[in-house]
Amino acid sequence: MSQALPAAANRVERIGRKPFSLTKAIVVVLLSVLFVTQLYPLLWLLIYSLKTNEEILSGSFFSLPASPQWVNFTNAIESGNYFKYLYNSLFVTTVTMVGVLLLSTLASFAIGRFRWRYGPAVLVLFLIGMMIPMQATLLPLMIIFKNLGILNTHLSLILPYIAFQTPIAVFILSGFMKSIPHEIEESAVVDGAGIFRIFRSIILPISVPPMMTVCILTFINIWNEYIMAATFISSERLKTLPFGVNSFVSQYSVNYGAIGAFLVLGALPVIIIYFLLADKITKGMVAGAVKG
Repeated sequence: MSQALPAAANRVERIGRKPFSLTKAIVVVLLSVLFVTQLYPLLWLLIYSLKTNEEILSGSFFSLPASPQWVNFTNAIESGNYFKYLYNSLFVTTVTMVGVLLLSTLASFAIGRFRWRYGPAVLVLFLIGMMIPMQATLLPLMIIFKNLGILNTHLSLILPYIAFQTPIAVFILSGFMKSIPHEIEESAVVDGAGIFRIFRSIILPISVPPMMTVCILTFINIWNEYIMAATFISSERLKTLPFGVNSFVSQYSVNYGAIGAFLVLGALPVIIIYFLLADKITKGMVAGAVKG
């Protein structure tokens, strides 16, 4: 009996061991490299923001600051008008997300749930919109907005932002809505529900995961957008967060540490939102991958 126990324990230990897998090892290595390459720029930027100009200009990119310069963050908030630009960015981004969600959910509902001849053609038109480069529309949009009298207003940013973000939102939401069983709608119709009741009470609650994905992707794409903001906005009180960097650049000097601190503060909302809602991005992207 005493010899059987160690033998049984050895068998259990062998069963519990997982055989070495070269494929898993390669995947772990690749993921580790990807993690380091994605995390390193953020760590480098944080270290950069705590240095003096002399330390930054010395060329020692990998060295730690001799004495952390927390005053750079104070300068970034005060001299960079951080809270004013933050408010403008939040306002523009929030209104854009609401507009994108409203238009994309309605369009996706029509494309994904209605049986009509031109549904695929309309979807193709939205997909073509994803191929148009933003830079190619700057001059025509400037002329249009000037004639409409909305140049140098937040509306001149919100309208093109909605136009450029809606196609990818329709692509995500329509794919999900097509996977919803039609029996759900048929039972609702039998109970006397109309189109808008079905959309509001059935389709929208089911579509929350991809809608969250659309919100996060829109937020990330719009938050740091600079080209359109620099083209259509000239008033200091209407500028968004990326313009704060210009506050530390003068004709004869540049406060590199404050620029780094401002960039850290500007990226902080995106990082927080992404890590809080990262699982919802994954769920939303694969939500329509399985039929039914």
